[in-house]
Amino acid sequence: MQADLSPVIAATAQWLTRAFPASGGALASALCEVQARQAVTVAAWLRYPTAMDAALVGMAGPGGSARLDWVTGADAALGDDLAAHPWRTWVDEVVASWAASLLTEPELAALAVAALTEGGHSTGTPAEFRRLVAPDDSDRSAAALLRHPDLLAPVSALHHAQLLDRLNPGRTLIA
Repeated sequence: MQADLSPVIAATAQWLTRAFPASGGALASALCEVQARQAVTVAAWLRYPTAMDAALVGMAGPGGSARLDWVTGADAALGDDLAAHPWRTWVDEVVASWAASLLTEPELAALAVAALTEGGHSTGTPAEFRRLVAPDDSDRSAAALLRHPDLLAPVSALHHAQLLDRLNPGRTLIA
């Protein structure tokens, strides 16, 4: 199944990398972006596991970045000129929250990637998410802000319980 979640994935990954930018030059920015995109892809595929789910979010839209901007304080930096950033309407708050959780909790990231085999999105190769589940030193250095649990806590806390329930329905997991 190929469901087009690319606008949601691209916008949400862009929001994460703007809110928690890379530390370093062009290579660090690229490594940070790859990690954000991998986390957002896993989160989006978990959130919208079927072609029907993806089609519905494509028609209705994901909701935008307003609450995320408010939680992180980015709304003050944007001012009233939200129309200058139309991509922000494609940011999915739940996907961003789940991705933040995956970026800051390695065990949860591994569990999420393993859960993708149940959906129709994954190609079945966990290697495609290596920078998410097994980042090396250069990955961690490049995405120091993006993977910092304290910085991402306000975002990840928004929908953390839903992610835990999605990964392990009916069971109580310690957060």
